[in-house]
Amino acid sequence: MLETSRFPQCLSCGEGVLAPLSDFGGQGAAVHYKAWVCVNPNCGFNIKIRNGEVHLNEPIIEGASPNPRRGANVRY
Repeated sequence: MLETSRFPQCLSCGEGVLAPLSDFGGQGAAVHYKAWVCVNPNCGFNIKIRNGEVHLNEPIIEGASPNPRRGANVRY
């Protein structure tokens, strides 16, 4: 179970908390806390860092893709 009491309160909706998300950089190194997203599904507030720039409230896109990325150890 996710313990949300350790995450900051979302100041946009006041109901959810901001959960940190990590990713991998272009060379495969882990990039921790690249984004923070409100866990309240009715809110959608997010803040992301991309190429050294801060982006607020970008559209949230589903992570599952019907087409696997090329070069990702997938047999065709």
